[in-house]
This record gives sequence, structure tokens and C-alpha cells, in this order.
Amino acid sequence: MAGSAGSTRCRCCCCWASWCWWWSSPSRPVNTPHKSVALPLALTYAALIVYASLYPFEGWRDQGIVPWSFLSAPWPRYWTGFDFAVNVAGYVPFGFLCALAVLRTGTGAGALPAVLRATFAGGAIAFAMETLQSYLPTRIPSNVDLGLNAAGALAGAVAAVALERLGVVAHWSRARAQWFVDDARGGLALLALWPMALLFPAAVTFGLGQVFERLETAIAEWLLDTPFIDWMPLRQFELQPLVPGVELLCVMLGALVPCLLGFLVMRSVVRRALLLPAVLAAGVAASALSAALSYGPEHVWAWLSLPVQIGLAAALCVGVLLLGAPRRLCAALLLVALVLHLSLLNQAPESPYFAQTLATWEQGRFIRFHGLAQWLGWLWPFMTLAYVLVVLSRRSRPAERKSAY
Repeated sequence: MAGSAGSTRCRCCCCWASWCWWWSSPSRPVNTPHKSVALPLALTYAALIVYASLYPFEGWRDQGIVPWSFLSAPWPRYWTGFDFAVNVAGYVPFGFLCALAVLRTGTGAGALPAVLRATFAGGAIAFAMETLQSYLPTRIPSNVDLGLNAAGALAGAVAAVALERLGVVAHWSRARAQWFVDDARGGLALLALWPMALLFPAAVTFGLGQVFERLETAIAEWLLDTPFIDWMPLRQFELQPLVPGVELLCVMLGALVPCLLGFLVMRSVVRRALLLPAVLAAGVAASALSAALSYGPEHVWAWLSLPVQIGLAAALCVGVLLLGAPRRLCAALLLVALVLHLSLLNQAPESPYFAQTLATWEQGRFIRFHGLAQWLGWLWPFMTLAYVLVVLSRRSRPAERKSAY
């Protein structure tokens, strides 16, 4: 019995030691740097957190209290499951990217230090945001929000460590090298942002980048009561609503643009054929979610009118015809599609009913995401335009000329 108890204790100690080693040992040899976009993505996501937390950046005032007094505040009287989920989920990607950056940059840190650093970084940003929110009239700092944000960062960091240990991250790196061209990072990032940009309500389905009327109004307001207002050119034409045929064309171009962007970074025809329906399905799902959030679940498919259906079908057909197109041809067609799409969209005014929809986002529970989603919807086509211009300006390599075959 004594021997059996001793062997049991020995096995328990071995298991505990193995568990501690799994968490504390480096995931790769010390000082072996690994090229990764996790760190720049983490910094970018941190900037998005700051924007979403402090939007609309108006009405700053000093309430005469200590900014961190919210730490000792009682449990908030009004609380919903939506608030709980948003505060946790919003920091999960940040914790994931931070931990992954620590593990993949060759610092020699083990799993436990990576989790601790990512959680501390997430908690520090959350504390700073809650402190600054005490100066904004539309925001209420909360110790519960702070705790949930830190918990989200912790969950993301643990997920990153687990996936790294299981080899999922390394498998993704190998799969990315097989599926996509070498300089695909920018295109993949834009593809990932496209469904998020669609969450903000648009006057035309897939109609991202309709900014002319708002930009004209904003410039006029900035120049009002200044001598420069006389320099502003008068509009030579009145904006006209889109007729169904032009709306169909805008829908087709709006759905085709991300498909061409995917073709631009994809290596083979077969993989492009798999990507095409996946991109269109993601766009349909994001548009349905946007409609559900804006008008209610009963109107989830209200946006799917006849011109939209025909436009989606046309985008699918054109995408199939272009599956075997060379990479530079895809880039040129993407450039033409973007310019035509933006030109058509910005010749139409915003509907007054659309303005009522925006009020739901600006004044309701979506205030946390209004500014971020709005800017994504406005800027995504122009970021894609800049990306494709950079791609076209590069000298084509022999391997890239064969990448579509």
C-alpha cells in the first residue's frame, strides 16, 4: 500500500510538472524570430478599441470627480445580456493577437507569460478607456465593463496559446503559403474587413463608399463664415435616385469587388472557385445581420429585392467567367469595378428613410459600433483602391504570372 501510494504521488507530480512545463515553456526555440502580422494587427485593433470606446469625441467636460472613482461604484442598476456579451467579445481578438504576437516574435516567452502580458495589456487599455469616458457625456464608466474587458482579453490569450500549442497557427501559416500569394496580407485583411463594413446600414446593398453628399455638406460647414466658402464650387447637377437598372449594376459591382480582391491573392483556379461562393455568402449573411439589427428579426430579408437578387446572380456569373484570369488582369478589372461603383453610388442622394435607420444606430445600443462601422463602410472601397494601385505598380514576378493556373 505504501508503495502504491508513493507511485500515485509520483504520477501526480509528473502530471503537474508536465502541465506547468506546457504553460511555461517557449512554443519554439528561444530567440528564433518568426515573421508575423500579429503585432501590427494587435496595435491596429487597439486603435479601433480606442475609437469605439471614445466615439463621438464630443462634449468633453470635467465633472469634478476623480476619473477612476468608478472602481468603487456599486453594481449598475441597468444591465443586459447584450452589454455583457459585447464587453467580453470586444476584447477577445485583442487578447488573442497580443498573446500570439508574444509567442511568434522570438522573445522566448512561454505560454503563461504570453497570457499574462496579453491580459495586462487588455486590462490597461480598458482601464484607460473607462477613465477617459468619465469626461464624455454620452458614456458612463463602469467597473463591471472593466472586469469584462479584462476577462475577454484573458479568454482571447488562452485561446491563442491553446491553438499555438495544438499546431493550428502553424497549420494556418502553411495553408496560407499554399493557398495565397506571398504578398497577400493586405488583401486578406481587406477581405476580412468587408463583412464588418457591411454591418453599417447602406442606402444600396453592398454600396460601400457613398460619401459625396456627406463630404460636401461637411466641407461647407467647415468653411462657413470663412473667406474660403466662396472657393467651394457649386454643384452643376442635382443628385438623382438610382433607377432599378443602375441599382442592379451597383449591387453586382459591390458584390464582385471582394471576389476580384480574393482572386488577386489566390493561387489557383480551384481555390478561387471555392472562394467565390464563400465571399458572396459572407456578404449576404452580413447584410442580413445588418437588416436584423436595424429593422428587427422579422425584416432580416427585406433588403433582398429583385434588383439585388439579379445583381448577386450576375456577380456570381461574372466571377465564374473570371476564375482563370491572370492576377494582373484581376487587379485591372478590380480597379475599373471600384471606380465605376463609386462613381455611380456618389451620383445618388441618401434616402430620408435611410436617415431614420441611421438614427437607430446613432442613438440606440449600437452607439459603441456606430462610428467604427460607419468609417469602415465609408473607407473600405478607398482602402481597396489604394491596395490595388500598389499591386499594379509592382513589377510582376514570374511566379505571380503563373499563380492563377
